[in-house]
Amino acid sequence: MWLLTKMAALHALKNRLALVLVCLLVTSCGFHLKKASNLPDDLKVISLIGDDEKSTLFELVEKELIASKVEFDHGDSSTPELTIHKDRLERQILSLFDNGQVAEYELAYSVSYTLKRPGQEAVNQRFELYRNYQDDPDNALAKAKELELLLSEIRKQASRRIVRELSQL
Repeated sequence: MWLLTKMAALHALKNRLALVLVCLLVTSCGFHLKKASNLPDDLKVISLIGDDEKSTLFELVEKELIASKVEFDHGDSSTPELTIHKDRLERQILSLFDNGQVAEYELAYSVSYTLKRPGQEAVNQRFELYRNYQDDPDNALAKAKELELLLSEIRKQASRRIVRELSQL
């Protein structure tokens, strides 16, 4: 009985030691959890404008800015102005099935925006995100849902990228 208790204590000690070692390894390599972008002080109050203010991308950028502790002001000429232009999705055929139906698409999601700071020249930014999408005519409903999810993820990535780029402009 005494031996079993001693072995259990030794096993628990080894587990704790392994946990401490993993924590030290993770912190020593520079790993840290991702947080909202730190925007410069002059972008802590911003005027957000969109070509289509009801678009999903506009709403996601607004949420990302709120997470970055940005306040919105819609009338002051001394406030920096971020304009989200209309986003665009293009599909290009990558491959076909033997019967001539499309097997795979490349999706190109392009986003552009403009940042105007008072007394400075406007900065126009544009980028594209690419994804491959495999189509299956036999499972059209499931593939339509998969495409919806893929577009949702692309838009989230684009909104995070806009805010991250703002912190570097």
